[in-house]
Amino acid sequence: MSCIPCKCDGAHREKVEELAELLKTKAHLLMPEVPESEFYRSGLLRGAVEHIRGQYSATMSDKRTFAKLILNQLEDRRLIESWHPAGGQNRYDYEVRLNSGRIAAIELKGCLDGNNTNIFERPNHADEFVVWSVCTNPNADPERNVWSGLHTRLSAEIVHRQVCVDGVVVWDMLCDTVAKPCPKLASKPRNKVDVGQYSLPPPCVYLMPRTVPSPRNNPAPPAHSLSEVEFLSVLHAAFGGEEPEVCAVRIEVRQKDNEVQRRTLISAGGVARRSSNWTAIRRS
Repeated sequence: MSCIPCKCDGAHREKVEELAELLKTKAHLLMPEVPESEFYRSGLLRGAVEHIRGQYSATMSDKRTFAKLILNQLEDRRLIESWHPAGGQNRYDYEVRLNSGRIAAIELKGCLDGNNTNIFERPNHADEFVVWSVCTNPNADPERNVWSGLHTRLSAEIVHRQVCVDGVVVWDMLCDTVAKPCPKLASKPRNKVDVGQYSLPPPCVYLMPRTVPSPRNNPAPPAHSLSEVEFLSVLHAAFGGEEPEVCAVRIEVRQKDNEVQRRTLISAGGVARRSSNWTAIRRS
């Protein structure tokens, strides 16, 4: 089974490929003042594509705008007490004061399949630390990205650095659009929640181990329950999530000869969704 219900829409991907082909063969029509033979030899198309790609890759503004809308609504609905950006000097993005008085630190990420996923710092004063994936690439494969983030990157980082990540949420402005239809809404009709210009389905929530796995003293710590990670519990309830949809992530570790190995197991509603083989942790 998949570790996330979302999948890329095949028809949408075909349309993207069709548009790409049109650009490769017809882009010269957009600049009739440049002869066709010169247009393609000049590198104008390649330069424009690379320029646009760089703009999309470099900016975090869309991600931050989306997160700000969500946090503002939670505050307006009095589901959290307050929130504020953590500031550029910190290696996390937001600090949320929950209604219980607990502090949640939030780290905003992209699609989870890159090395940037490993760059974070859990502040000492945080009661909870949550990684939030806002993947703005409509062609990205949700299954590949989530598995890469949870197993390949975060599980190794948690064990190697001995740092707790309490939860992961995968949720962005493309959820339940033509690019990424939401199977949760298809399986059970329910209302989406309007936030700014977006109409959103429930987030995908992953509860990480309560404590840091250790081969000798703590080889298989249990995952948090939803009530133990207050920020995720608030988010889940505010946007209509249901208990069987919440995923539990177990990270087991062992010593094998001179290697520390781990395996990752993901379940939802008591049903196994995906698991890895034993994999060595190799960090430079």
